[in-house]
Formats: sequence, structure tokens, C-alpha cells
Amino acid sequence: MTGTLITVAPTGAEHAKSDVPNLPVTLDELVAEAVACEAAGAAMIHVHIRGADTKPTLDLGRLKETVAALRERTDLVVQLSTGGAVTDPEADRLRVLEAMPDSASCTMGTVNFGDDVFMNRWEFVVELHRRMRERGIVPEYEIFDVGQLASLRRLLDEHGLPAGGKVHVDLVMGVPGGMPGDTETLVAALRAIPPGATFSATGIGRTTVPVLLASLSAGGHVRVGMEDTVSFARGERVRDNAQLVERAAAFATLAQRPPLTPSEVRDLIGVAESN
Repeated sequence: MTGTLITVAPTGAEHAKSDVPNLPVTLDELVAEAVACEAAGAAMIHVHIRGADTKPTLDLGRLKETVAALRERTDLVVQLSTGGAVTDPEADRLRVLEAMPDSASCTMGTVNFGDDVFMNRWEFVVELHRRMRERGIVPEYEIFDVGQLASLRRLLDEHGLPAGGKVHVDLVMGVPGGMPGDTETLVAALRAIPPGATFSATGIGRTTVPVLLASLSAGGHVRVGMEDTVSFARGERVRDNAQLVERAAAFATLAQRPPLTPSEVRDLIGVAESN
């Protein structure tokens, strides 16, 4: 792999605006962050949205407005989260696809998520996979534990390849209750990834930099953003999402795998240019 896909996850559903004042929660804030992150080297944006009360929402109207605004102001590959918050019902999570993003997340199993449970029943995963393929939306299979890669192989064996015909995985590492964010675990996960698949890795909290470096060294791609960490270094808060993208781009360039453009990423993961 000659380049690096850098995904930015700017908001998430876990942090409260009252605790993290610089978290982008309005549409204007999100779009401004997206523009800055694209300039810094990001090619894909992983989107959670917030309501007027700044709390997580899966409101379909807001999702459609967000997708349209990001496409108008950036060339980023727009990926919507179908995870939402851990309390969101399955029907609302499936409805996210009606906003017609380029890509959407598909988490491959249930996992303890801190003090909560992130529920992903097998039937729900299959339905997500099926609906994405019907709509031409490319899934990013989110893996929170190594065993979920066996579930991914089962999904592909029983239900076929996704929209675009390519398999892209994101290893989400360092979530309390999921797999740890270290090199040994990443290497173990790579042994179980479907043949021919591409992968990114996401390090949560203090595992952000170790996972980023491990993924680059293994030929993988990276996700960074304030969804995953609000600390830039020990005792130093993140300035904004572009700061995290800039660091990832610098590491990728140092590894002689500079950031890929959005067009190159569309080809990499199978997103149709018309999306």
C-alpha cells in the first residue's frame, strides 16, 4: 500500500458538550471541522450528529442535511454511524441508511462498552449488510474484539460481498470491554481478517498513538478524531480535530505512505464516484 486512508471521527456519541466545549456538535461546527480536516489530510469522515440540545440523535432529517452539507463543502467520503448511541433502537439505526451516505458502519457483534452494552444481534447485522448492498452504500465493518472477525467471515460466506465488492474493516481498539489497543492484539487480529480486505485501526483514549503507529507499520490505515480521544498528549487537551489529522498525516508521510485523496479512497473501498 503506497498511501494511507485517514478517517476523522469528529464528534461521536459519548462526550458531552458541557465537558468538551470545543466538540463540534452543530452542523456549522461539523462542516467547518470537516473542511479543516480535509485540508490537513483526511479523506473520509465518520459522522455522529447531535440535536439542538447537543445530545446524540439519529433524526433522519438532520442526517440528510448533514450529508448534503458535507458533500457541498468537501470532497470527503461521507460515512454515517449506524451505531448511534448505545441506547438507540435498531429501527432508528437501520433508518440511518435512508440518508444515503457513501459509507456506513456495520459493527460485527455485541460488546461491553464501558459500563454499557453495545448490542448488535446477528439478525440486525445481516439486515444492515443487506440494506447497504441494496442502496449501494459501502460498509465499514467495525470490529471491537478479535472474535468478531469470525462473524465477519460468516457474514461474507453466507450473504456475499458488500456493495462495491470490496471489504474494509476498522479495528476499534482500547474500548473498555473490547480488545486492548496494543501491537500484539493488532497482529492477532490481522491473522483473522478476510483475505484481500483492507483495514484501518482506531485507538481509543491513550491508545490513539500506539495503535496509529502499529497500523501504519502493518500496512493499514488510521482513524483519529475527538470521538476517540480528547487528549492530544498527557495533560494537553485536543485543540480541534484538524490537530489530530495533522499528526496522523505527519506520521503517515514519515512512513512513506502519505495521505490518500478522497478519490483514491473511493477506489480503495469501492465507493461509486456518483455517490
